[in-house]
Amino acid sequence: MQLEVRNLHVSYGKIRALHGLDFSIDRGEIVCIIGANGAGKSTTLRAISRLLQADKGSVMTFEGKDLLQYQPDKVVSQLGISHVPEGRRLFGNLTVMENLQLATFARRDKNMIAKDIEQVFSIFPRLKERESQMAGTLSGGEQQMLAVGRAYMSGRKLMLLDEPSMGLAPLLMLSMFEALKKINREGTTILLVEQNARLALKFAQRAYVLENGRLVLEGFSQDLLNNPEVKKAYLGG
Repeated sequence: MQLEVRNLHVSYGKIRALHGLDFSIDRGEIVCIIGANGAGKSTTLRAISRLLQADKGSVMTFEGKDLLQYQPDKVVSQLGISHVPEGRRLFGNLTVMENLQLATFARRDKNMIAKDIEQVFSIFPRLKERESQMAGTLSGGEQQMLAVGRAYMSGRKLMLLDEPSMGLAPLLMLSMFEALKKINREGTTILLVEQNARLALKFAQRAYVLENGRLVLEGFSQDLLNNPEVKKAYLGG
């Protein structure tokens, strides 16, 4: 098991957002978490990347290492876990190339950086065309490509993606998910949270359903696509 989460509790002050989540991900899998707004999806990713403190009693291990012992920067540089947050959070006053290069600041394999940048441009050809353009002037779709490319450059064992389809036109959504499949085929495990449940379930192999900070369903994506409860709540009947 690459990532194992047990009894994960997260609170915002006195408000508990996650109530004892248990889930796991094998190396090389694509797994999604679906749920309504406010269900705790983003909180789950932020807890894994250590941007949020887990409450006492929570257990998270990554490749046998205690994830709770790592600071957020070490989660990226030492464990190889990258996080593409909702809203992308690029450096808008830097170019596409500078954003990609900045993501490599903690890497030790300097000889591989140029090769990896070329691979990002292979996955997202439009970024190659825009490499000298300021990130803040890119379209929404191009910014999402850059956010994923930046994550690719910083840590590729596990990629956490928060709403990768948000704000994208349908064709760009499909293009983005095809690119993510290519990244996965290269060996990166993917965990994504997604409001577009149908798209997420068609993309992922397995899925978890989160409601009010609790996991209420889990299974193979195809089974959940055919589940009457999931259809009614998340797929429009």
